[in-house]
Amino acid sequence: MIPDSFTRATIDREGAGGEAWLSDLPAIVEELLTRWKCEYDGAVAHGQVGLIVPVRRADAAAVLKVSFPHPGNAYEPEAFAAWGGRGAVLLYERDDERFAMLLERAGPSRLADLRDGEEIAEVAGRLSRRLSVPGPVGWPRLQDQADGWEEQLRAGASEFPEVLPISVVDAALVIVDELARHQPELVVHGDLHPRNILRSEREDWLAIDPKGWVGDPAFDGSIYFGSRARALMETDDRTSALRRELEVFADAAELDAERVRQWVRLQLALAAYRGRRRGFGFARGGLMLERFVEFVDQLAVSW
Repeated sequence: MIPDSFTRATIDREGAGGEAWLSDLPAIVEELLTRWKCEYDGAVAHGQVGLIVPVRRADAAAVLKVSFPHPGNAYEPEAFAAWGGRGAVLLYERDDERFAMLLERAGPSRLADLRDGEEIAEVAGRLSRRLSVPGPVGWPRLQDQADGWEEQLRAGASEFPEVLPISVVDAALVIVDELARHQPELVVHGDLHPRNILRSEREDWLAIDPKGWVGDPAFDGSIYFGSRARALMETDDRTSALRRELEVFADAAELDAERVRQWVRLQLALAAYRGRRRGFGFARGGLMLERFVEFVDQLAVSW
């Protein structure tokens, strides 16, 4: 039932803890299907940290998602509950102890499947605006990441002094102080990129896989930018295309474009160092990682 690719990725990432969780996972899925009166309805899939089981309940299509237990996944059901289906899939059931949810089924078509970059940016921006509801008390605040970002920048500049000009690092540190430490009290998806936006019958597009932060919605613009930078890396006019998409995203999200650009600048500087330390999800080593790190360096300096 569990795809080999998910098994390998989980054990590589989590070690013995991941292996133990995987051994319990089939029984967890069966128990949840019984409790929530669901039946299998398609091939099992997965994301980076969660198993996705297509099911039906009372003739309604849904998916059972069971994620590896990790604090970073804890507020995903809270985000779905806060949105109540507004721009995101509906939450039907939840078991927080098992990091499991029964969700509205959407897709399989993703926003990333479209070819028109400006259309992709407009859809993502509109969703960002709709998801920016008042932040509940008790949720993790994105501003609490500010000290960690500052430490990463200073450590990266010390470890890799030749990578970025000191002026770029100093500018990123200013952004941490001016934007990251004091943020709006709005719900932020936290991982809003085109692969996490699915076609739907209830609405044209719905978001999945939120992190569930409270902070600045412009942060989601930098997450969007990161995914599109990878997608456009091979194109001839990649820089101009990225700039245009950022403007379209900001306009659709009703955000200040310069604020989004500042968040992008910070994320680029962080990525330049992060990529050298541990790679990226799609490239942990080899030529692809080398080429993307070089691309990130260029953007961090020119953006």
